[in-house]
Amino acid sequence: MDIVSGAAPGLGLGLGLEWEFDMEHLGWMVDFLKGMVKPVAALAVVLMAVALSYTQRLRLEREMLYAIFRAFLQLSIIGFVLQFIFNRQNSGWIVLAYLFMVSVAGYTAGQRAKHVPRGKYIAGASILAGTAVTMFLLVVLNVFPFTPRYIIPVSGMMVGNAMTVTGVTMKRLRDDIRTQMNLVETALALGATPRQATHQQVKRSLVIALSPVIDNAKTVGLISLPGAMTGLIMGGASPIEAIQLQIVVMNMLIGASTVSSIMSTYLCWPGFFTKAYQLEAKVFSSE
Repeated sequence: MDIVSGAAPGLGLGLGLEWEFDMEHLGWMVDFLKGMVKPVAALAVVLMAVALSYTQRLRLEREMLYAIFRAFLQLSIIGFVLQFIFNRQNSGWIVLAYLFMVSVAGYTAGQRAKHVPRGKYIAGASILAGTAVTMFLLVVLNVFPFTPRYIIPVSGMMVGNAMTVTGVTMKRLRDDIRTQMNLVETALALGATPRQATHQQVKRSLVIALSPVIDNAKTVGLISLPGAMTGLIMGGASPIEAIQLQIVVMNMLIGASTVSSIMSTYLCWPGFFTKAYQLEAKVFSSE
């Protein structure tokens, strides 16, 4: 009897602790599901787009639904990953997340410039160089503290922007050289170096790639409110604080994009020319 009566309270306490443990770990799921009510409600506008696509016979309904499903899935997963990293406060996780973003960006930019030899590696190295240098300066100047809550979102913005600019630069440079092969070969025959022979093509590709970033900086706040600024204001920050952060964001986007795009032109040359300073015919043979 004593054994039974003595074991019962211990058993009850153990069950109680186990119940509290389970509820604590299920709490994040309940909060997540509650928070998804508004995103799910916003699907109404997607359904409107699907309906319009169907009535206009665009045949984009399946692609639209797939894109939204994929966005839901990817953002949900990255939300949990970021929550995990933020709770750890470990520099190693910051570097790992950053390198993952650079790898994906390099692969995507390389896909755009698919005719550039080793394009994915060139794009990845260029994006890494541009964003790493920019981030290093921002941390050294104490613009941002080196914590996951600041570095990962900021890195994501820089990497995404550098990805687009680098991909356009590489593709445009290769296409321009292909279009003007006679001019380049003539310059090489007259003793010009690959850099001198392709100076105009490099300049044109950089101007075209960087122009959208510069134009965006010129019109920011006049045509639309940028994402970072909008998020801060909706989160309760004052407009003045949001503006200050957005200015920093625009500065770092221009810096990272410029370094990445210029770096990509230098890294492309070994694949465009032979050791004898002649154009590599197989690189420019396809459309």
